[in-house]
Amino acid sequence: MTSPQPTIHPAIQPAIQSFFDPSTFTITHLLGCPETRRAAVIDPVLDYDPKSGRIQHHSADALIAAVQQGGWQVDYLLETHAHADHLSAAPYLQQHLGGRIGIGADIGGVQQHFAPLLNAADLSGNGREFDLLLHEGDQLPLGNLRIGVLRTPGHTPACVSYTVPGHVFVGDTLFMPDYGSARCDFPGGDAHTLYRSVQKLYALPPNTVMHLCHDYPPSTRAPAWTSTVAEQRQRNVHLHDGVSESDFVALRSQRDATLGAPVLLWPSLQVNLRAGHLPPPESNGRRYLKTPIDAL
Repeated sequence: MTSPQPTIHPAIQPAIQSFFDPSTFTITHLLGCPETRRAAVIDPVLDYDPKSGRIQHHSADALIAAVQQGGWQVDYLLETHAHADHLSAAPYLQQHLGGRIGIGADIGGVQQHFAPLLNAADLSGNGREFDLLLHEGDQLPLGNLRIGVLRTPGHTPACVSYTVPGHVFVGDTLFMPDYGSARCDFPGGDAHTLYRSVQKLYALPPNTVMHLCHDYPPSTRAPAWTSTVAEQRQRNVHLHDGVSESDFVALRSQRDATLGAPVLLWPSLQVNLRAGHLPPPESNGRRYLKTPIDAL
């Protein structure tokens, strides 16, 4: 016997609340259907101090408080990709709020690349650490809304963006127009691919609101995390209308050559490739986040 399909009302305006983490310049989004109070969390942040190795949950607890105060029921904990600049709080949130952890289905290839570098024999290489492996065109029911999945690789091979009517959550694919686009020099990243992914986003209606995962603001403005397709097409310093693919690839490659590794690269990957779980304990019962020497 099949379950009845939910009734979808495209005219519903989703409820969106965003949380900025100044330590990692990351924005976590709480997305909900206001009629049914079903919700999804996108790109949650775990507080991690690389100097002491201490993990805390201030950011996640603030999100939990907002969920509880709003009467939301969390169905999904969604990652736009395996982040290299912050640790995911998805398992901690799952423990307190429920929901299934999802990511782009190409995550297996990213696991396969990094498992030998990290000597991480426990990594599956097929993404089974996650509850949901998402493909282009997938539709996740969220109350009377649907969350659509767009493949937007280029920054990493497993990047996806999430759509609801009038809105798209783009992860690291684009930043605010004055900052530009994602780097493409991580393993499996590719500037040609990123250019084409952005064109897919630019094909959305011009008034579609883009919700970003990071902002690195200049001193002249406060942190911000929303723009529109029209604004990005007009003003993005790397990818405005009229920039050819070859010009973008040249610009992006030149800029990437000047960038250092993110501070939390290795801790983040060791956690995020495991769907936010810490590495397994070693023989002394203690868990470690390691830095491979001369691996980059």
